[in-house]
Amino acid sequence: MVFKVIVFGCGAATPTISHHPSSQVINLHDKLFMVDCGEGTQLQCRKFGFGFQKITGVFISHLHGDHYLGLIGLMSSMHLLGRKQKLLVFGPPPLEELIRINLELSSTHLDYEVVFTPTSDSGLQLLHEDHTLEVYSFPLKHRIFCTGFLFKEKQRPLKVPKDCISSNDLMPTQILALKRGENITLDSGAILTSQDVCVKPPDPRMYAYCSDTIYDPQIVQYWSGVDLLYHESTFLNSEVERAKQTFHSTAEQAAMIAKAANARHLLLGHFSSRYRDEEPFLEQAGAIFENVSLAFEGKIIEIPYKQ
Repeated sequence: MVFKVIVFGCGAATPTISHHPSSQVINLHDKLFMVDCGEGTQLQCRKFGFGFQKITGVFISHLHGDHYLGLIGLMSSMHLLGRKQKLLVFGPPPLEELIRINLELSSTHLDYEVVFTPTSDSGLQLLHEDHTLEVYSFPLKHRIFCTGFLFKEKQRPLKVPKDCISSNDLMPTQILALKRGENITLDSGAILTSQDVCVKPPDPRMYAYCSDTIYDPQIVQYWSGVDLLYHESTFLNSEVERAKQTFHSTAEQAAMIAKAANARHLLLGHFSSRYRDEEPFLEQAGAIFENVSLAFEGKIIEIPYKQ
């Protein structure tokens, strides 16, 4: 069951030769979701061989340009390339009007439906779900309205081994009962217990995306125990006051959040363009939280099941 994150941009504010603005794609059970869509995102998709027509939904964290300026262009290219399937868009309430005005003023009429869902900063909000996954927003503290996003698998049902089914000639109703955790009685009078027969599936995996935010330990309540945490780390420790003034975080603060959340893996990104070398980010975060890595364009992070 695939669960991976593809990084298309991990720079802060302005594009540079080294980094594009924020954008990622999450592949969860072969369903593709884009998170943030900075300038040049569709070119990054082409560069790394990703077909953006397959995207089901786009999640925008906030309306600073480095997180959404690529969205209208992406939507336009989807139209020009013949998209017919609807596109789900999630983001701050004003984003709906922003999209409408852009399309209206350019006399653009999309050949596919856009379904917009506004995000909220009033706690954990379920935005999208199907039978295998859920996507939530949660509030972040930035200079403007901003949310993070939590991608979560649903718990898979218990599994009855094939050899158990065949050797006991189980009926479909009996199989379903075992999957529900119930015990069943065979024609022979023998009792099969769900606990002894069924195979427990792996625990559901979670990915939390923390876009621009000041250091805020309270966000941990929304995704404690997350498997992968992406947390902005715009600055190093020498600029901690600058981080506070601009409502951003340092690499060390991101590591403190990961440690408090008991995360399995921390991914750092949203690097300020003032830095030419990101190794100090790894060093400062690594002193607090061991399992940490740096984002870079084209990076793919697989999220494995817990062993």
